[in-house]
Amino acid sequence: MAYIRKNQNALTSAERKKFVAALLELKSRGEYDPFVRTHITYYVSDGESGLRVAHMTPSFLPWHRKFLLEFEAALQRIDPSVTVPYWDWTVDRTPAASLWAEDFMGGNGSGGDRQVTTGPFAYATGDWTLKENVTDDDFLVRDFGHPTDPIDLPTQAQLDAAVSDTTYDVAPWNSTSESGFRNRLEGWGDGSGNEQYQLHNRVHRWVGGNMLGGASPNDPVFWLHHAFVDRVWARWQQANPTSAYLPAKPPGPDDEQYQRIVARDEAMPPWNVKPSEMEDVTSIYQYT
Repeated sequence: MAYIRKNQNALTSAERKKFVAALLELKSRGEYDPFVRTHITYYVSDGESGLRVAHMTPSFLPWHRKFLLEFEAALQRIDPSVTVPYWDWTVDRTPAASLWAEDFMGGNGSGGDRQVTTGPFAYATGDWTLKENVTDDDFLVRDFGHPTDPIDLPTQAQLDAAVSDTTYDVAPWNSTSESGFRNRLEGWGDGSGNEQYQLHNRVHRWVGGNMLGGASPNDPVFWLHHAFVDRVWARWQQANPTSAYLPAKPPGPDDEQYQRIVARDEAMPPWNVKPSEMEDVTSIYQYT
């Protein structure tokens, strides 16, 4: 029987406590940081050589779906009742949202270093020291709305525009793809400044701090954000049942994306799981 992932704003007090407790226990066991390292390792951009599976690539959605499943399984080994909730950032759009309560994700960073000092993941608690990072900071950092260059969270209208694209992805299968649901949801836009960050990318930018870059899972809100991205994909799949993952076949030797992306039935490292195997997970979990 499939388990349920709920909207974070619908969690009971007991459910919130259980989720936070499982996160802290996973961290104390040394089993959280390997997830951060995995994301750093596979955060490969268009401009780098080698295979891209996590970002700027068609497998962005199935790779993170598998990543979430592996993380959720780790939490459930601690508490089988726990599932990863999702953050609908088209609704809960301000620092006053319940998401940022002191008994849940904690609040914004403060001071010149933007260190998070409230909630269960504050450095002072001694329970959330960053071990895998792309900076020297060992404390959680957030910078809501990036005040020095202000940015808002995505709107429902902006999300609807991406969901209206009924083709999964298009060539050149990277951040420059001008259409396709995957790239529109991932959020690689045109223009300069904040206009280049849309939807998924814009949320990372809005939270700021550790949510910028490959070490973003250091912030536990990463999982709630990606659960919502996954929910959007799941709803899109339901609405477009004939729109499968693309490309169906690998690019040929003359293509600039040769051996740089995975086709529908090629394995995604590090799990040796194919995108096609991640297309229907309704028997595992469902969303409210």
